[in-house]
Amino acid sequence: MAKSSRLSKRKEREVFGDPDRGPLISVRFAIALLLILGGIALILYYYFGIRPTDGFGSIDAKGKVRQPGGPSFLADLEGKNYLIGFIAFFLGLMVAAHPKTPLGRGRGVVVSMLACFVIGLLWICVFYIFLTGNDPKDIPIFNDLGQKNLFVGIAFMAVGFAFATRWE
Repeated sequence: MAKSSRLSKRKEREVFGDPDRGPLISVRFAIALLLILGGIALILYYYFGIRPTDGFGSIDAKGKVRQPGGPSFLADLEGKNYLIGFIAFFLGLMVAAHPKTPLGRGRGVVVSMLACFVIGLLWICVFYIFLTGNDPKDIPIFNDLGQKNLFVGIAFMAVGFAFATRWE
């Protein structure tokens, strides 16, 4: 009687798992997803919900300085909200580069690595094309970050290198 391989039998509790690669949904992947979505949500909420329409220090038609909306503790942080949001976003991507997550193994590594490299390059190119002239265009988030857009583009590329270390 031939003994069957243990990998060919799938356990009932591993519905979302691949025996060769591991589970599709893990605690690490859930944390990474939470950090990524939380970072994006903070950046968008700050830009569209808290920040005054024309930026800090803008004056309305009555001659008064426009006040930020939303919670005061987030309004007090001003531009640091972008820093916190991007740190959470990039930390989530770094956590997702672990081999126990779907993005950290197999094709996910290559796709994530190339996506981070291309997004970083495009971020820097868009910044240089649209926001460095005499009359900068009003692109959300880009216009508030100014020269810090270079750090964001380089951070995308750095995360791409983190994925590159997992490539086999």
